[in-house]
Amino acid sequence: MRETDQTPFFDVVVIGGGASGLGTAVDAASRGYRTLLLEARDFAKGTSSKATKLVHGGVRYLAQGNIPLVREALRERGLLARNASHLVHALGFIVPAYRLGDKLTYGAGLKIYDWLAGSLNLRASRSLDLAETRAKSPMLAESLHGHALRGGTLYFDGQFDDARLAITLMRTLFDLGGVALNNAAVRGVQFDRAAGRHRLEVEDVESGDRFAVNACCVVNATGVWVDSIRAMAEPGARPIVAPSQGVHLTLPGRFLRSDSAILVPKTQDGRVLFIVPWHGHAIVGTTDTPRHDLPLDPRASDEDIDFILATAADYLSVKPTRDDVLSVWAGLRPLVKSDGAASTASLSREHTIEMNATGMITVTGGKWTTYRLMAQQVIDLAVSKQLLSAAPCRTASLPLHGSTAEQHGYYGSDGAIIDRLPGAQNVLVKASGLTEAQTRFAARAELARCVEDVLARRNRALFLDAAAARDAAPEVARIMAEELGHGAQWQAEEIARFDAFARTWMLS
Repeated sequence: MRETDQTPFFDVVVIGGGASGLGTAVDAASRGYRTLLLEARDFAKGTSSKATKLVHGGVRYLAQGNIPLVREALRERGLLARNASHLVHALGFIVPAYRLGDKLTYGAGLKIYDWLAGSLNLRASRSLDLAETRAKSPMLAESLHGHALRGGTLYFDGQFDDARLAITLMRTLFDLGGVALNNAAVRGVQFDRAAGRHRLEVEDVESGDRFAVNACCVVNATGVWVDSIRAMAEPGARPIVAPSQGVHLTLPGRFLRSDSAILVPKTQDGRVLFIVPWHGHAIVGTTDTPRHDLPLDPRASDEDIDFILATAADYLSVKPTRDDVLSVWAGLRPLVKSDGAASTASLSREHTIEMNATGMITVTGGKWTTYRLMAQQVIDLAVSKQLLSAAPCRTASLPLHGSTAEQHGYYGSDGAIIDRLPGAQNVLVKASGLTEAQTRFAARAELARCVEDVLARRNRALFLDAAAARDAAPEVARIMAEELGHGAQWQAEEIARFDAFARTWMLS
């Protein structure tokens, strides 16, 4: 790093620590650019930890005839499965057939899905007779709206842990010589035309201290919050994001009793709905509800919860109720609306990349599956506009942190390090497998700064069983205080803060 007027200088500063921001920072650092990522809260705290946990091509886009988009996503699915084999695995999906012609229609479409994936296909789809369907998905309803179950179609997509992938990308960025900071909120973005660089004012949210950094290239990757950063750099910029909310519920594993997911091909609102096995539980989602506000921690509406339960009840032999829900969460998606005043390169119908008059690049939209491609396109744009010197993209074949031939679960090669830490056998949350050693590792190596960071994103306890996560908070706070050098007051405040937060994820 070189200094400019005593202010640290970077080739690339990325604002936002979600999927697109972390991917962009990794791409930039892998090309040799001096790279800094700034996240106002915690990595993947927003939308990027609240996905359906699927790396997929998008079956609904295939039904819409959007072949290029599906082919693009399936290629990225295959690359991610190669580069992060400790995080991504193939998951079977049952598409039940209740009407004459369902098996033929779905089977033909999913064979096209296989074909579009080419050599990167995970596994081939196939038709299932009634006995096979019952064996693979024993909790499927025997009838739907008066039509008897006739069999199904089995196809494969990828499953992953979204927040763990985010932390893996953060670790990969450090491996490549880059820097990532959480709790570092950007409070101002200015452009020095004479010097040809941006200056960013940043606040350390924990201490309240402020500092500045300079950069040749600034990337705004803050998801649904991109408009606030755009307004800093260009006052009067017209908003480009219309947020939508997606909700998921976690149910006990007894409602699925299978290692295969169920795909509901069309719900009343026109979306697909998934019932997915995950860490011994069943995740059901998602909804798509427009919002006109941007809460930091959105909450599910009663209408969305009831819609998911009612739809799941149609397809399951045992009908879930609100009393069965272990956890409920909501995430905001950035849907892009046209901004005629902007100079925009819309490189996909799923995401938008824009460069404003000062040269700041904004990327929003998209999904986890295509995060790497979005990042490549962002940095390629910066190169084409001469904000950065030319350097080829390396991420298509870049193994992510922890990916080795000998795997240790979601931690990859770091698993062997965790096994040697104190408390490796001391399980704090049975539902998620969180141990004392994993908590210590989160504080030491994964930039976890508070109880929520551990119980929601370094480990997925809050998503799996909010009550169990709440019960574990005092011990997690004690261990983190020991690791980070905090006292009894910090522990008490953290326990109270997490207790209040966890209650918003519970229905009873």
